[in-house]
Amino acid sequence: MPDTGLYMSAHPLLPAALNAVATASALTRTVQSARDEVAGHTKDDRSPVTVADYAAQAVIAMILRSQCDEHLIVGEEQADELRQDSHNAIRSAVVTIVQRWRPQASEEDVLEAIGTCDHDGTAGGYWTLDPIDGTKGFLRGQQYAIALGYISSGTVTLGVLGCPNLPIDTAMNPAEPDPLACGSLYAAVLGRGAWEYPGADPNETPLQINCPEWTPDRPVRPCASVEAGHSNRSATDDLLEQLNVEAEPVRLDSQAKYAVLARGQADAYLRLPTSGTYVEKIWDHAAGSIVATEAGAVVTDITGAPLDFTQGARLSTNRGVIAAANGLHQQLIEASQAIGLT
Repeated sequence: MPDTGLYMSAHPLLPAALNAVATASALTRTVQSARDEVAGHTKDDRSPVTVADYAAQAVIAMILRSQCDEHLIVGEEQADELRQDSHNAIRSAVVTIVQRWRPQASEEDVLEAIGTCDHDGTAGGYWTLDPIDGTKGFLRGQQYAIALGYISSGTVTLGVLGCPNLPIDTAMNPAEPDPLACGSLYAAVLGRGAWEYPGADPNETPLQINCPEWTPDRPVRPCASVEAGHSNRSATDDLLEQLNVEAEPVRLDSQAKYAVLARGQADAYLRLPTSGTYVEKIWDHAAGSIVATEAGAVVTDITGAPLDFTQGARLSTNRGVIAAANGLHQQLIEASQAIGLT
């Protein structure tokens, strides 16, 4: 039986991170379920994800600031645009959503919280946050994630991944929304494993998850991005063909793919460069990568180099991402070299 007490005490920032992501998951699920209403109110079909994005960032920033001493955040969103008169309707909707959690929060409180997520990633320790990873999945009513990681001296030491639409039942298609409207919640602490919370409830006793080692006697189950702009589909097909993989990748949005790999529902997650100039951002990989690696998977770029979180907000020394079960990862690296990806 895993020592969950040891796990829970392994990182002093874990309770605050779990509370922040679970709270943001609940709020964003509310927005997603009412996305037609939000879009009609703001006269903008993309406004539901914008509202959820800003609201999640505000809530997470407020919780971290109130519950722990470490609250430098490299966040994806800034408040400057939201302050403009042209965004009055969206700003009002964001404040309304945040006030469902904290009724006393003023508009300025919300804007200030969003604006504090402007760290450049140069401190010895800081958070990195993607408040809504998978914007198009959110708008389709499918998968998205709230991804919060803590980086200390260039190493991701803590990650919490909220997947509000991801069914916890691994017998279900992970690309489809959870029919129970419960979702999944994962956390990982460096050297302490990766854990899943029943009912996506951070107060429940977590269960340890594992990515089993891949062996050649079973077929490869890949997963990849839905959006063609996020990964080179042609290169993905070539890479899988090199290994005689016949299965089509399961396609879903966001860092939920890392969770699917970590819990043994897939064997590989491929995010291959779409151009020679594209650089990955740390908030797209920090939380998911530690959940996967602590579950036993291997996560590198397409050359086999570890993801380098010492370069600020971008993974500027890396190209793409190959995350896979132990036993398969090295074969994927060798295959990428064979077809000229590296």
